Amino acid sequence: MSAATLLALPDAVDRALIVATQAGLPLVPRPYHELAEKLGIGADEVMQRLTRMQERGVIRRIGLVPNHYALGYTYNGMTVWNVPDERIHLLGPRLGALPFVSHCYRRPRYLPDWPYNLFAMVHGRSRAETDAQVEEIARLLGDDDRGHAVLYSTRILKKTGLRLAGRGD
Repeated sequence: MSAATLLALPDAVDRALIVATQAGLPLVPRPYHELAEKLGIGADEVMQRLTRMQERGVIRRIGLVPNHYALGYTYNGMTVWNVPDERIHLLGPRLGALPFVSHCYRRPRYLPDWPYNLFAMVHGRSRAETDAQVEEIARLLGDDDRGHAVLYSTRILKKTGLRLAGRGD
């Protein structure tokens, strides 16, 4: 095992921090301080360790995972778009910046059955609201929209972050 690989592996404190945050950050005004107290380290160290794990790719991001249904957004659709591959690096950020898009990413096409390469999740309180959002995306894409579809959610899937498996965790 190389030195770089060894440096990328979480140590015991990192592992304890991951385990302590697997179900989410504590819902308190100062969550990093509460984690620090629980782990017996300083809040600055908690933040530094999370930053280092993010930089090393151990964790991708720290973010909010809302339950859209509980917030009243019951019309949630994954929009899928067939856009020119050579323009996706310009189009993706534009879609991702829209206030009603929670996430946007590139995915491979599976021709001939699946021509879509740009996905954007939209959320609305009604089918009409979500349909209007899809139309707004279509207008934004203009001629780059070579076809699209909307896959509406029918249930909430389990949303989880990083989980450690094995070794009794």
